Amino acid sequence: MKSKLHCVQVTEANLNYMGSITIDEDLMDAANMIAGEKVQVLDNNNGERFETYIIKGERGSGCICLNGAAARRVQVGDTIIIISYALMDFEEAKTFKPSVVFPQDNRVV
Repeated sequence: MKSKLHCVQVTEANLNYMGSITIDEDLMDAANMIAGEKVQVLDNNNGERFETYIIKGERGSGCICLNGAAARRVQVGDTIIIISYALMDFEEAKTFKPSVVFPQDNRVV
């Protein structure tokens, strides 16, 4: 695990967009996530687990929007966990410290 946004709320689900998850840029920065990065999304409300990629959302908006097919796997208001992973050298992995963020109301505390 490289980064985790723990227990954020889905603010939008946009079925008519091609795909991805839009994340507030402040949350991305806090969790050391980047646009285009592959992430795993875990929905605490319904147990869904799926992968997609990040699109940068408006800074300070608190936006967590699932787009395209992923929009069918969540409901607005669901609590989700967003996790990114990284490949690294074995020795580096022993000392690596992931970025874990516990937002309040989808804002960096």
